[in-house]
Amino acid sequence: MKNVIFIAPPVAGKGTQSSKLVDLGYEHISTGNMLREEINKESDIGIQIKDIMTSGSLVSDEIVFELITNKFKTIDKPFILDGFPRTLNQAYMLDKLLNDLKINNYEVIYLDIELEEALKRALGRLTCECGLSYNIFFEKLKPKKENICDKCGKALVQRTDDNEETFRNRFDTFLKNNEPIMEFYKSKNKLHIIDTKIGNENITDKIKDILK
Repeated sequence: MKNVIFIAPPVAGKGTQSSKLVDLGYEHISTGNMLREEINKESDIGIQIKDIMTSGSLVSDEIVFELITNKFKTIDKPFILDGFPRTLNQAYMLDKLLNDLKINNYEVIYLDIELEEALKRALGRLTCECGLSYNIFFEKLKPKKENICDKCGKALVQRTDDNEETFRNRFDTFLKNNEPIMEFYKSKNKLHIIDTKIGNENITDKIKDILK
């Protein structure tokens, strides 16, 4: 199976689509999850990451790339890379790493979403420590009981970086940095753009077609 690199604005659905591919035998490498794991450890680097993420800024290339490199050393199955690269420099770093590892069978998938839709997803998002997420602005995504996880019954929380000012900063920063990344992968004939308006199931079908 081909490996996958997801590039997309925040809350575009990378995690949702990644979970579907995991069921097909993929290893999900989420930079966001790796960063939050460091924060939960409350290590020195975790505290530094928390301050950076709360402000809406990007964690340094060196920190993220070190986490990714270490992760690649532990996997032995097709991977989904979610949340990296987010700058052209990161794309160059990743390209060199993949070349060194002799990995060329990958496709880059961009999930395209408009700001207003992304805001609704972010500001209404509630998450549980068991991994499930909900959204108060979408009827199908609301928990059955307010602020309580349907699966495990634990309290739902809103991420500290899910506020409008911080989110707009994250979104604008992403768009600013993403255009040259898109051009880079387009020049390598690796880029595929999917409009998120078509819905999750149709997105999944398109991804599967790309990876055939």
